[in-house]
Amino acid sequence: MSTPPACPQCTLENTYADGGQFICPDCGYEWAAETAAAEDQGEGAKVVRDANGQPLADGDSVILVKDLKVKGSSITLKKGSKAKGIRLVDGDHDVDCKIDGVSLMLKSEFLKKA
Repeated sequence: MSTPPACPQCTLENTYADGGQFICPDCGYEWAAETAAAEDQGEGAKVVRDANGQPLADGDSVILVKDLKVKGSSITLKKGSKAKGIRLVDGDHDVDCKIDGVSLMLKSEFLKKA
């Protein structure tokens, strides 16, 4: 019997299979077994996912899911603000975008695909 893959959301390995899905009891994330098999067979390219687990690509439009304070500034990005034409980059903050004319790097966990 093979071991289930680590959770793609929280990266913990305490996951289990339930029918055609894998479930992470730590964060509550669920994903299809077919998705996990397809990712294992990929070239190892990192898949950036939004807050709902949808894959993001360059040029997508995204919406903020919560208010964010911009570090080093008095700007607060409001929930529901839209960014068009995002660019995916490597690193901790994996989305480069412009919101209200300000160029920012954001984490994909605070965005949802528009």
